Amino acid sequence: MTLHVAMWSGPRNISTAMMRAWENRGDCSVIDEPLYAHYLARTGLNHPGREQVIACGETDWHKVAALLTGPVPEGKAIFYQKHMTHHLLPDIERTWLTPLTHVFLIRDPREVLASYVKSRPTVTAEDIGVLQQLEIFDYVRTSGGEAPPVIDAGEFLAAPEAQLRALCALLGIAFTPRMLQWPAGPRASDGVWAPYWYDKVLASTGFESRATREVHVPAPFRGLIDAVMPAFETLFAQRLRA
Repeated sequence: MTLHVAMWSGPRNISTAMMRAWENRGDCSVIDEPLYAHYLARTGLNHPGREQVIACGETDWHKVAALLTGPVPEGKAIFYQKHMTHHLLPDIERTWLTPLTHVFLIRDPREVLASYVKSRPTVTAEDIGVLQQLEIFDYVRTSGGEAPPVIDAGEFLAAPEAQLRALCALLGIAFTPRMLQWPAGPRASDGVWAPYWYDKVLASTGFESRATREVHVPAPFRGLIDAVMPAFETLFAQRLRA
């Protein structure tokens, strides 16, 4: 019996640290943002390392979908797929999502924005992926008949072991303490964009708690936050409580 876990997150979340946790289980193969090359090729957006991402990735989403729903690489029991919600563009047909087991990783959009603008000075609602996250969540819930798990990054970092134990129980797999700590440094599984985005996680050896702070939203971005907060609040109401 194998398990294909699709973890849907927006950018500037704990998604890469979460990928580290799953890869460190020992029974799990991981893949890092497999739809990124298609996303960049299709949109023409100028992200850091754009040409390298396209050259090293797969730009045909049909082939990506076949990989993600096929045999687990390396003969492992679990195939953990780290996805960015905005990479699932409207032109990508959705029915291939049905065989996967979906989990949603959310973060307060105000915190996402504060982190995102440090790397890219311009940002739109589509860039931070919250609206797409709710769209995917609704599709999965409708097609599967029940709501998939939702993990809030802030609550997760306050109690990572309890949250991971609860998630593993929901997914029908054993929790292992190996998910809480991992060796620092790069991985062969990291996307080629790691040098642009992964500084903190490359130095990490586990999940790090974040101090609670009031996030100030600059005036030019308040309309963006107003547009995405209802979607975030809908997902937040569904969050896993451990």
